[in-house]
Amino acid sequence: MKNKGTLVKSRRPMAHQASRSSWDSPYLEPFKAIAKSFSPYWLACIPLTGIIILVWHTAAVAQDSAAPTPAEIQGTLNTIWVLVAAILVIFMNAGFGMLETGFCRQKNAVNILSKNLIVFALATIAFWAIGFSFMFGKGNAFIGLSGFFLSNEDPATYGLDPFPAGLPISVFFLFQAAFAGTAATIVSGAVAERIKFLDFLIFSILIVGVSYSITGHWVWSSDGWLGGMGFSDFAGSTVVHSVGGWAALMGAAFLGPRSGKYENGEPRAIPGHNMSIATLGCLILWIGWFGFNPGSELAASEAVPYIAVTTNLAAAAGGITATLTAWLKDGKPDLSMIINGILAGLVAITAPCNNVTYLSAVIIGAIGGIIVVFSVSFFDNIKIDDPVGAISVHLVNGIWGTLAVGLFAKDSGLFTAGSAGQLGTQIIGILAIGGFTVLFSGIVWFVLKLTLGIRVTPEEELEGLDIAEHGMEAYAGFVKESSVIPSSSMGNFSSTTDMASSSEF
Repeated sequence: MKNKGTLVKSRRPMAHQASRSSWDSPYLEPFKAIAKSFSPYWLACIPLTGIIILVWHTAAVAQDSAAPTPAEIQGTLNTIWVLVAAILVIFMNAGFGMLETGFCRQKNAVNILSKNLIVFALATIAFWAIGFSFMFGKGNAFIGLSGFFLSNEDPATYGLDPFPAGLPISVFFLFQAAFAGTAATIVSGAVAERIKFLDFLIFSILIVGVSYSITGHWVWSSDGWLGGMGFSDFAGSTVVHSVGGWAALMGAAFLGPRSGKYENGEPRAIPGHNMSIATLGCLILWIGWFGFNPGSELAASEAVPYIAVTTNLAAAAGGITATLTAWLKDGKPDLSMIINGILAGLVAITAPCNNVTYLSAVIIGAIGGIIVVFSVSFFDNIKIDDPVGAISVHLVNGIWGTLAVGLFAKDSGLFTAGSAGQLGTQIIGILAIGGFTVLFSGIVWFVLKLTLGIRVTPEEELEGLDIAEHGMEAYAGFVKESSVIPSSSMGNFSSTTDMASSSEF
């Protein structure tokens, strides 16, 4: 027994020593170094990770029998693409804000930025409450009358097929709400620097919630009367841009020109304060248009890149011809005309972008760039004061782009198919939507003018709407105007009184 006990005792230290010698093996040194670099909490995650991977694998194997069908995959791709396109269109609000602010004077920068920001919020709520139903809800050939407040979960209520053949209601609404906000934002630039903030907000709610939605129903709803007779406006040259342009024209007419715009009956230039951000705004809009036009395909199809190319070609051609036209007309290549030429090309190609050749897209954009230069001068001469050229870009070129469908459409254009039928239908649509928008917006502007008064006082206009309407400045602490006294005074700035008097300009 003693010998046995001794034998047992002698084996334990040997086993322990063998265990230690195994742990101290040089082959384990790298693992020991790695283990020391992690806390116990991290080490505890290792088995947890193994469990997660095991469960995940088991679930994947269990779902092998329920793999998505090709139709479901296509439906998901369509949904994701339209969601991305909607975000691009929403981002265009930043482009409008930068463009309009740069084209106007610095004393009104806060006011313009505020309008461009709040108008999309208002448009979203108005479109959610009634506009989306007026535009796409089941009703009659004139107006939709179902699914208010996005309350119906049946896709057929809004003219959609069930997923995956059709888009989910949510993403379709978001995309269309982005378009609705664009129509209201167009008005902002044309009435800038002299309209009351409250009146603009009221008008924006009504134009989006009622007028835009009703005329949109005529074209884009499954039972709209204009769409039924063959009127074609793929992404909204008329439905969005001309509607915004007509409303802007009526607002500018009711407001009258800015103080100092005309001297002895002749138009006088009032330069914008920051062409850098105006140019940035143009580029943002150019990029956003790749959501506006290709997104209107409402599917991730092979047509999307084709539409993107026609859109880009027209924008480039518009910018080039506007530059050359302004250069020949006025003797200088005007940056503001380069910007508006690009936008004119984009607006013009919006209606026919899916159904014209690349050459036709270049021609359409090039003509748009020429038109916009002469249109700006025309409205100046008839005393319609549009600080940013919104009427010329969106109304005039929206009309041109809609007519271009009837001229250049591959299958029905006058120049391509030899038929004038499509052109006649396009003219009917332009007149019908234009007439309704002029009537509606004219009534709203007239009522606002009689009740609230739509224009700020001359003193507020002179001081600037940033202070008068918002009580703040966009560039606090910076010199507002280049009012410098003669060089003999070593470049000291003029008095506050002199600067205030110059701020009118």
